[in-house]
Amino acid sequence: MIDLTVFTPAYNRADLLPRLYGSLKKQTSKNFKWLIIDDGSTDNTAELVQEWKNKTSDFEINYVYKENGGLHTAYNEAIARLDTELAVCIDSDDYMPDDAVQLITDFWQQNGNDEFGGITGLDMRENGDIIGGLLPERKTINLIGLLTEKYNIPNADRKHVVRSELYKSVAPMTVYENEKNFNPHYMHLQISMKYDFLVLNKPLCVVEYQDGGMTNNMIRQYYSSPNSFAQIRRLYLSFEDTPFMFKFRNSVHYVSSCILSKQKNIIKNTPAKIYAVIAFIPGFLLSRYIKYKYNKMYSNK
Repeated sequence: MIDLTVFTPAYNRADLLPRLYGSLKKQTSKNFKWLIIDDGSTDNTAELVQEWKNKTSDFEINYVYKENGGLHTAYNEAIARLDTELAVCIDSDDYMPDDAVQLITDFWQQNGNDEFGGITGLDMRENGDIIGGLLPERKTINLIGLLTEKYNIPNADRKHVVRSELYKSVAPMTVYENEKNFNPHYMHLQISMKYDFLVLNKPLCVVEYQDGGMTNNMIRQYYSSPNSFAQIRRLYLSFEDTPFMFKFRNSVHYVSSCILSKQKNIIKNTPAKIYAVIAFIPGFLLSRYIKYKYNKMYSNK
């Protein structure tokens, strides 16, 4: 029985996907299937994947084409098709160390059960640097605690392997019209409101950030997806026992995104109403700054 789905959202990444495919071919365990969600590519991604499907027999490859809608819509599409116990997203510009699947499946078989949301492992750069440093030496960790720096380590990208049934319990993510930048980590945090994740202090993914990736172009994303940004800040503000500055900072961003999206009842619709009142003027000023920067960036294009 296959225990793990590696799913990959892809948009015009035919130049980078071969590296990921090569890393999957080299996995020491083939106890996985690969699911590619093509988010409306106009390059030769489809032909490339078909070629791999024709010549690959040691693991299953599935390909789904959909209209372009952004990373979170690709997650929605992938999660709807999951039929393995675990799932992990490996982006099209990243790849897996040779032993990553073996590490995940062996570790889960030895330690995993329905008490946990999944596994949190490490992302590393090609030079071997661990992004954000090692996780605490403890059995489990909570992703909300990571976000709020409860463990005195930086909030940074890590690799989350998630129980598929829990992904399905929080999916699909809301799709706002003309917005393509709703961070799928939203679902991981929803899951972590009920479940901790097992700690695996091993690299599970090698990361290379691309200029067109989600990590960059934050001003453009902030301005073009304000409803999505307001929604994730609303989730942050629902977390209990978080520091004052965490609530205040996120209230500023919440107010700003609500103003940019022309939402009404800004204070009424937040779980942290007093913070929203305090943050209203800074949030308004941030919305003006974001709009100014966006117009400056794109006025000559």
